[in-house]
Amino acid sequence: MANSGMNYNTNLTHILESSKTVLLIKFKRNGANYMSEKIFKINGIDICTESFGNPKNPAILLIMGATCSMVYWDEEFCELLASTGKFVIRFDNRDVGRSVAYEPRTSNYTVTDMAEDAIGVLDAYHIDKAHLFGMSLGGMIAQIAAVKHPERILTLTLLATSVIGSDDNTRDLPPMDERILTHHVNGTSIDWANKNDVAEYLVSGSRLLCGSERIFDENRVYKQVKQEIERANNLLSMFNHALLQGDDAYEGVLQSIQAPTLVIHGTDDTALPFEHGLALIGEIPNSVLLTLKGAGHENHPDDWESIINAVSKHTSKI
Repeated sequence: MANSGMNYNTNLTHILESSKTVLLIKFKRNGANYMSEKIFKINGIDICTESFGNPKNPAILLIMGATCSMVYWDEEFCELLASTGKFVIRFDNRDVGRSVAYEPRTSNYTVTDMAEDAIGVLDAYHIDKAHLFGMSLGGMIAQIAAVKHPERILTLTLLATSVIGSDDNTRDLPPMDERILTHHVNGTSIDWANKNDVAEYLVSGSRLLCGSERIFDENRVYKQVKQEIERANNLLSMFNHALLQGDDAYEGVLQSIQAPTLVIHGTDDTALPFEHGLALIGEIPNSVLLTLKGAGHENHPDDWESIINAVSKHTSKI
């Protein structure tokens, strides 16, 4: 993906190519209850969703980032957001969670297809217009949705993300921290059939994204990771996100975004450093910045009050 560091994609691809990752990883779900989730046929594929709050309230669609399912939008966060008078929807992107899973290294969809999936979720819930809230890759997906379907988007909230567009640009944005790249390289040595090893690998990856002024809650993250493993149709399919293409066509088009935009970025983001958030402010008209001092590439519970208050104020203007 543009501006997010092609080395990141390369290292994720190395995991797919590892001799230990050619098997279909489908851990037993241990009778987990997913009764509150709804799977819709969207654009010819299965997309898993879950909603919170009153469907009569204005809708806000949460779009998660690369390799992560919707469980990384914490259930408590979703409930708190819904308590502000919103109908909150989270969903699994392609190749994560309970949505469609393509065999590793075989996917050929684009980031535009993922934006169309997001719009398809709105259609499935019979929602004409909604607020979009995207994190990381999810923020880039939200940008594309706003460019292609301005009539459907009330506002944008972009958390820990970057400018959608070509890598061939003059922005000179800082790259991803080398420690994260090294972590992905180490993923090639993981026994992906060993649930405990996989959990430790994923938890350690989240630890690298935590800001220097935030306390890493290992118990909370381990709970998310456990859900991630148990829910996945094919855990390794998440690395198909490294193969994503199609964002070059959006270079220079962010000026056309009509939706009021709230950019939220931590000053200690090691995946997409703070300058990426500033770049968004510089390119999207009618945008404002919420700076999270000392926060990383994360939606940390310590920031929920600030984030939810800002989003509530931002989305209440329309």
